[in-house]
Amino acid sequence: MIIVVILILVVIIILLMVYNMSIHKKIQNFNNLNQKITNLNILQDFMDTISESTSVEEKINQINNIIIERYQIDYSTIVVYDGTKYVVKASNVDGKHWNALSNLQSEDLFKESVQTSVPKYVTVENESERLPYQKMEFARAKCAMFFPLYIDNVYIGYWLLEGSKPHEFDSIDTTILEVIRNNIVAILKTVENQKIIESIVRNDKYSELKTAEYLYGEGRKTIDKYTTSTVCMFRIINLEEINEDISRKTGDTIITKVCEAVRSNLSSEYIFVRYMGPKFAIVFSGIDKKAVASFMEQIKEQVEAIELEPVDVEFEDQEEVLAKPKINIIMSTYYKGTALEGVLKKLEEYLDKADKNENKINEL
Repeated sequence: MIIVVILILVVIIILLMVYNMSIHKKIQNFNNLNQKITNLNILQDFMDTISESTSVEEKINQINNIIIERYQIDYSTIVVYDGTKYVVKASNVDGKHWNALSNLQSEDLFKESVQTSVPKYVTVENESERLPYQKMEFARAKCAMFFPLYIDNVYIGYWLLEGSKPHEFDSIDTTILEVIRNNIVAILKTVENQKIIESIVRNDKYSELKTAEYLYGEGRKTIDKYTTSTVCMFRIINLEEINEDISRKTGDTIITKVCEAVRSNLSSEYIFVRYMGPKFAIVFSGIDKKAVASFMEQIKEQVEAIELEPVDVEFEDQEEVLAKPKINIIMSTYYKGTALEGVLKKLEEYLDKADKNENKINEL
C-alpha cells in the first residue's frame, strides 16, 4: 500500500515538473514574442520619426529619446563624424561632458572595438571608482557599453550606453542592443540625403531668396503643417532677351525688382525660392488654387508694371530703351506626405515646354 502511494506521488511530481516546464516554456515564448512586438513598435517609432518634417538633428535627438524611454536606459549618446571631427549628435548627458564623450575613439580602451566592430563593455567594481574614460566626473556613470557604428563598412562614429550602477549591464540582452545599433545606423544612413540637402541651401545673390533645396528641408516644416497647399512656379519669359539685348546687369536688376514685388505681398507662411535660372517657386501653405489664382493675377499685374532703365549700358539719345519683365505662371496642388519634388518637376517641365511667348496663369 505504501509503495503504491509513493508511486502515485512520484507520478504526480513528474507530471507537475512536466507541467511547470511547459508553463516556463510558454512564459519564455511569451516574453520573446512580447520583446519582438516591443522591438517592432520601437522600429515603427523610428520610421515615424524619419518621416516627420524636422531637421536631421531633431530626428536623431528624437530617436535617442525613444531609446532612453523605451529601454529605460540611464544615459545614451550618439557620436558621428561630420567630415572634420567627431561630434555629439544626441545625448541626455550634461553638455559639459560632451567634449570627453566626443573623443572616445581615441581612448585605448575602445580602439580594438573600433577596429573589430565588436562592442566593448566596461564597469567599475564599487561606487568609489570611476570609468577609465571619465576625466572630470565620478558619480554619473559606473558602467558603459561602446558600440562602433559603420555605414557600408566605413566607421562613422559610435553609440555609448551608460548605466549609473556597477555591473548594471551584466545580464542585459545584447541581441536587443545590436538591433538598436543597427536601427541607429539605418536611420543615420536614411537621413544622410536630407542632411546633404540642408547643407547645400544657399541665399541667391540677386533675388535674395533661398535656393530650391530649402523646400525639401527647413521649408517643408511649414508646408507640412497643412493637408494641402498650392505650389506655384513662374518664369520671367523675357529674361534671356533682356540679358542679350540690353545687358546682363539689367537682367540681374530685373530679377531683384521682380522678387521684391512678389515678396512684399507674401505671408511668412508662404515659401518663396529661386528654383533655377529665370524660374521661381512659391508654396502657398494651406491655400487652395482658386484663392492663389486670384492673388497671382494681382502679382502678375504688379510685376509686369515694372519698367527699368538700362544698367551699365548706353544707347543712342533718341532711342528709349526700357526693360519690362513678363512672366508665365503655372500652379498645382501638393498633398502632405506626397512627393513635393515630383510636383515641382511637372511644373518646371510645363514652363520649359510652353511657347516662349505664353504669358498667362495655368493650372495642372
